[in-house]
Amino acid sequence: MDGISAAQVRIARPTDNLTAVTDFYHLALGMPIIGSFNEHDGYDGIMLGIKGANIHLEFTQHADGSPCPAPSLDNLLVLYYATQAEFDSAVTLIESYGHKPVAPENEYWLDKGLTYEDPDGWRVVLFNGLYSN
Repeated sequence: MDGISAAQVRIARPTDNLTAVTDFYHLALGMPIIGSFNEHDGYDGIMLGIKGANIHLEFTQHADGSPCPAPSLDNLLVLYYATQAEFDSAVTLIESYGHKPVAPENEYWLDKGLTYEDPDGWRVVLFNGLYSN
């Protein structure tokens, strides 16, 4: 088997902080808004893209509440930056919005990049380099 062949990937989760989460991913991480909806069966939502990739994030909030606490400190979204300049730019942007790095639970990430928490406590690692296996 050669693996899956998916044309796109969407990672979706609920939140009770849609505006703050949108600001974090759109403004502080620079992800473009690629779609949104309001009052769809009680849900509001936003989709944010990742430049050059067929991957996007979706955050939804239900009118009756959409709690979704982060399951652990090691539940991560890892964003890889190909060059030092891109990494430095991402760090400058996120920190210009007042976000400061947090200590990663897994020490593997300590010398690889910087870890931040979104408004719901979910963690994002800005990785200085590309993944290789």
